[in-house]
Amino acid sequence: MSGFSLDLSGRVALVTGGSRGIGAATVRLLRAAGARVVFSYRAAASQAHALARECGGDSLCLALQQELRTPGDGRTLVEAATRPFGRLDCLIVNHGIWPPQDAPIAKMTEAQWSETLAVNLESVFGLVSAAVAQFDAQQPAGAQRGHIVLISSTAGQRGEAFHADYAVTKGALISLTKSLSSELAPRGILVNCVAPGWVQTEMSAAALHDPVRGPQIASVIPVGRAATAEEIAAPIVFLCTPHAGFISGEVLNVNGGAVLVG
Repeated sequence: MSGFSLDLSGRVALVTGGSRGIGAATVRLLRAAGARVVFSYRAAASQAHALARECGGDSLCLALQQELRTPGDGRTLVEAATRPFGRLDCLIVNHGIWPPQDAPIAKMTEAQWSETLAVNLESVFGLVSAAVAQFDAQQPAGAQRGHIVLISSTAGQRGEAFHADYAVTKGALISLTKSLSSELAPRGILVNCVAPGWVQTEMSAAALHDPVRGPQIASVIPVGRAATAEEIAAPIVFLCTPHAGFISGEVLNVNGGAVLVG
């Protein structure tokens, strides 16, 4: 019996927010599966270019600097990411911001609300719109045209007090996943969502390492700890493989049992 393999040879993937955390782990696993990868970063240039070199350099892995705040930013990134390898097969929408300071809704500023929605949601429209157009252009009718994986959060499933801006955007991505699946699956484009819980990343480090809040967070996770970035990246990569060819519109919970949503 031959071995089981998550093989993405010949595929090209775009990962947004790929310089660190879940994004960087996803880039590494996509390359390990044989895909060529383009990933975006906003400010972490040294980390991004080091990761690209680690994963094979320009012929196999490219880092592109791109702000993602508007639909136009998303379209620009997809167009730039498609040029080097001439095609696009997988879009992983991983970028996002989580303002770390608690903000009661009566005191949350309009600037914070607007910024979170712009980065976490508005840019996603442009990314998805441009990726779908690219999938349609490069494949004949009836073929498997592409995979889209949106990264949501448990906050989008149960809400998050004092972080309503973030939770709203992540809940919207779940709704977007279901809407796009109904629209695109008949055309050979599979759209799914991964909803992580707490993950050990730079974005969550302050909360997880806080001597009071850290143990509180761990206490409500049945597994007893936050995830590693690799534990989120592996399900993302799986959803881009032919083994996930009959999965569409799914919200895959990767949260250590913290939120059980059927």
